[in-house]
Amino acid sequence: MNSVTPYQNQEKNKKEQVEAMFDNIASNYDFLNRILSLKMDVLWRRELVEWLTGESPKKVLDVATGTGDLAIEIQKHTRAQVVGLDLSQKMLEAGQEKLNKKGLNNKIFLTKGDAEHMSFDDESFDAVTVAFGARNFQNLEQGLKEMNRVVKKGGSVYILEFSKVEGFLGPLYAFYFKKILPKMGKIISGDQRAYTYLPDSVEVFPYGKQMEDKLSNMGYQNVKSKKLTFGIATIYKAVK
Repeated sequence: MNSVTPYQNQEKNKKEQVEAMFDNIASNYDFLNRILSLKMDVLWRRELVEWLTGESPKKVLDVATGTGDLAIEIQKHTRAQVVGLDLSQKMLEAGQEKLNKKGLNNKIFLTKGDAEHMSFDDESFDAVTVAFGARNFQNLEQGLKEMNRVVKKGGSVYILEFSKVEGFLGPLYAFYFKKILPKMGKIISGDQRAYTYLPDSVEVFPYGKQMEDKLSNMGYQNVKSKKLTFGIATIYKAVK
């Protein structure tokens, strides 16, 4: 997979740039998500959780948890203990404010960490999730390997990620995604590059069968995927 970095800064690697980017936009992140996706991101997360709920997990790891939206949705519907991991301290602080308001401090635990080098023991979780974070990994294969390591045998890994809209809607959505969204994101967030990086990173990220094959090649079993909203996003499920 070709590497796309947020700021194209040769002095910092992708991981460092991603951390800085999310620290920069943390205060506006949730608002931007709702506006730019027309609240579809909320429905996409719920779709993942509906799939996950059937497994009745007791302990779930949410990688690249950001401000905790998926972690909160998982806990709400599964009653599982959820651990949220993220590189960005500012995003975690915003997430912690949500947990404090919702009284979820003893049910969801947020921690700063690197998805490609996690400190958790092998087979620590019944399920692992990541929403819109996999394409930010510096090394996708290493991130997938780590998620496989920390999930229990027979447990599932769920990946929710942007994909490419095909068919007659493709050109129309591409225009919005590459021309309109970055300008709106820049105005609201104040970060000139963050929402240009978004479509750039989606462009080079594997999707559909290519992503399914990658998961299978990493040793996952029973790999499945589900397109959401004309293929704007896709959920991948893979079993250890």
